[in-house]
Amino acid sequence: MKTIRLKPAKEKSLQRRHPWVFDGAIAKGGADAGETVRVESAEGAFLAWGAYSPQSRIRVRVWSFDEGQRIDAAFFKQRLRQALALRSPLQIASNGLRLVHGESDGLPGLVVDRYGDILVAQFTSCGTERWKDVLADALLELTGLSRLYERSDASARSLEGLPELKGWLRGAGETACVIHENGWQLGLDVELGHKTGYYLDQRDSRRDMADYARRFGFQQVLNCFSYTGGFSVAALAGGAAHVTSIDSSGPALERARANIELNGFELARATFLDADVNASLRRFLAEGRSFDAIVLDPPKLAPTVAHAERAARAYKDINRLAFKLLNPGGVLFTYSCSGGIGVELFQKIVAGAALDAGVDAVILQRQGGAADHPTALAFPEGEYLKGLVLMRRPD
Repeated sequence: MKTIRLKPAKEKSLQRRHPWVFDGAIAKGGADAGETVRVESAEGAFLAWGAYSPQSRIRVRVWSFDEGQRIDAAFFKQRLRQALALRSPLQIASNGLRLVHGESDGLPGLVVDRYGDILVAQFTSCGTERWKDVLADALLELTGLSRLYERSDASARSLEGLPELKGWLRGAGETACVIHENGWQLGLDVELGHKTGYYLDQRDSRRDMADYARRFGFQQVLNCFSYTGGFSVAALAGGAAHVTSIDSSGPALERARANIELNGFELARATFLDADVNASLRRFLAEGRSFDAIVLDPPKLAPTVAHAERAARAYKDINRLAFKLLNPGGVLFTYSCSGGIGVELFQKIVAGAALDAGVDAVILQRQGGAADHPTALAFPEGEYLKGLVLMRRPD
């Protein structure tokens, strides 16, 4: 095995079991893309086995902190078996769930989701790319499925010097499917959908939306950045009288329309706007419209801390507009999936938005990724999804 030697005092994060080694921490050593390397302290003490990435700032991603561990096909099969075992007792009542969640499952750079009888895998690191065939075969063996679609078309691949890839890795067939969750159905396409096909991490938040709709008796709901209408279906399932869904993607809105029909709701209870969210919110204000509940689930605005300042302004602006449109006693469901925006910063941004809007609001609930998207204690960066359910104080 090739060896990576760290600079003095740069071993502390590894000793805390954080799985990344940045380029600036390395004194000497190198390897081929994805090759397994031995990471040592400046004094030569063993720290970890990891996958080397020559082009990424994250130069090594850790496979194991056990010096006696062999990094081979059996190792990866065991890691996958452990990931499946972690989720088994959760008894998630859906056929759409995450099976592997990267670093939090000890497999940095690998995400695997299941949609019915289709597995979808995303390989975003040199290490998982090198072991792709081994991982693919083990996934099918352990799940008993026969189809695996690759969605390695994330921009993170370019940081590793890897091309974007998409297509069937094992098996073939139709890429559209229907999953069930929380008592309703959602159609999606693993080839065309966002991420691996859908936002499974928001499953619990959609359930909560239906619950709040039942308890609060929402009449008018506004779902911003609605994508294929998951929150819209949830609101209608909870008894909301009408939902307006806004997205800048016409095809996504067509899928949202189909999902509402799929669940037996009348289309008269739904409006679909192919438009810019910010411009629409300003137009609604000018028209004097208001809503009992508003969902803000924008795309990733700050992938890293370096983008946080600019993203903070964008988050603050849409939340300020939403607060102005929210009826007294109404509920705002606001989210950030940006890794560069921490939990405390997100609350500070939303609090500033409420202040600028002249609205007094309270936090009813904090939300995050569903249970099949765990966060390792030593890897806080894995807690990317943050949500606040806020109520505007009644007059």
